[in-house]
Formats: sequence, structure tokens, C-alpha cells
Amino acid sequence: MGRKKLTDEEKAIRKAERETKKNIESSGDIEEKKRRLLEKVKEMEKKVKVEDKKIEEIKKEKVKEKTGKEEISKESKLNSAETLVPLEMYIKAGSYIGIKVITPDMRKYVYRRRNDGIAIINTNLIDEKLKEAIRFINNYKPEDWILVCKREAGWRAAKLFSELTGVRVFTKKYPAGITTNITLPNFFETEMIFICDPWLDKNALNDALNVKKKIVSIVDTNNLTKGVNVVIPANNKGNKSLGLILWILAREYMKARGIGKELPSVEEFIGEKLEELPLREKKKEKAKEEEKKKDEAKIESIMKIDDKKE
Repeated sequence: MGRKKLTDEEKAIRKAERETKKNIESSGDIEEKKRRLLEKVKEMEKKVKVEDKKIEEIKKEKVKEKTGKEEISKESKLNSAETLVPLEMYIKAGSYIGIKVITPDMRKYVYRRRNDGIAIINTNLIDEKLKEAIRFINNYKPEDWILVCKREAGWRAAKLFSELTGVRVFTKKYPAGITTNITLPNFFETEMIFICDPWLDKNALNDALNVKKKIVSIVDTNNLTKGVNVVIPANNKGNKSLGLILWILAREYMKARGIGKELPSVEEFIGEKLEELPLREKKKEKAKEEEKKKDEAKIESIMKIDDKKE
């Protein structure tokens, strides 16, 4: 059988059908392409989010690392050979000047004696023991310890220390039994007591020993260290020495506890300029040397007269 011959109209209809089919297929391809493109976009968005998250984590790690390094640097200063203040500040404040009396407990901290018999405390040991005290004190919250200073020379510095740190301070008089006798109306408990002189602040020292609490003390050459857990060897009789030591302690404690108050100058703790003492000391030393030379000259002249008589 022969193939049926299509009319022109049928040919046109079939042609239109083919074109329609082709258009439908092509439109289907476009939709498929769109779908695939959307999927790729979504995948890219996911990757971008993942990358952003990684970048954010890296940033956080860097911030954490930086903060950690800052904390380590603070701690390393207390452990390193770097001094808390230049050693000459201890000299200017007279922190190194003891008295003529040296107890057996304090011999290891004494560097030498001056010509007038006054003991000189090793400034390196002052700084070293101050670092030890700072590490120890920083473990206590402000409400967990008290500072006692009966000596008037330290009242100004003690008051400023309390205002800055929130630590309770007793000056002038410490009521004996206030931390041990529960029947007293003003009784309270404390974990650690800081005293400025084991002799003058003996009531506070005895209370701490009775209830077995930790004790930190500034100790001069004439003091005993019995019962003291952390010793700070230094002059505990002068306002400059006490002011400098409490200023350093306040500075380091505020750093460690994150107290954001502004630290006053060391002069404000002392109540006068730090530079004045060395000038006075030099004048005293010079006067003593001149007096010694005069005495030697007198002795020589007497000896010459005696030689002539002979």
C-alpha cells in the first residue's frame, strides 16, 4: 500500500504540532535549568554561611587568645624578674630602711648595716615578697579579708585602699575579739587578715591565730614573723613606705579583681611628694660623714700632741 498523501492543511497542522511540542520541551529545559541554578545558589549560600561561621569562630578564638595572653602577661609580671615598680621607688619611699634592732626572723632580709647601725633591707627581696603577697591576696574577694593599720602613718593609705578595693579597714583601734567572739554585737567572720605591724596590730594577729585564719603582714627588722603566712619585709613605720606598698597592692588587686576605678597617684596615698625623703637622707648621711671626719681629725690632733710630749 502506498503512503497516504497529506493535504496542505494537514501538513500545516502537523508542523504546528511539532513546533508546539518543541517549544514545550525547550520550556521544560529552561525550567530544569532554573531549578538546577537555584539548587546551586542554595548550595553556595550554605557554603558562605559555613565560611562565615568559621571566620567568626576564628575571630572569637583570636580575641580569646589575646585576652588570655593579656592575663598571662599580668601573671607573668608577678612571676618574672621584672619588678613591680623601679627599685629606686623603694629607696625614695624609704621602704628599705629598717631600725638598729634585727630579730633572728628578719636577718635573712637584711642586706647590710649603715654606719649608724641602721639595718638596710634588700630591695630585691621587698619586691619579690610583695609579688608573693599579691598572688596570695588576689585569691580573696574584698568581703573575705580585712586590713588593719593601727599606726597613724598608714591611715591615709589604708583609707584610700579601702575606698578603691572595697576591703574593710581598721585604723586607730582594732576591737579585740571582733572576729572570734560570737557574743559581740559587731562580730563578723573573715578568711584572711592583713596587718601593717605584727607588734602594733597584735590584737588582730592574735585573733587570726586563734581562729586559724591566714595572715599577711608588712614586717620591719625589729618584728617577729611567728604566725605570719606571708611576710613583706619593709619599713612599716613611715608614711611613704606604707603608702607605696599599699598603692602597689591596690593597683594589682584592682587589676586582678577587675575593679574599674581610677587609681590615684602614689603621692595621694603617701600625702606628699616621693622625692623629698632621699634628699633628707642624703643630708643626714652627709652630716654624719662630716661629723665622723671631725672626730677623726680631733683624734689625730690629740695623738700628735701626745707624740710631741713624748
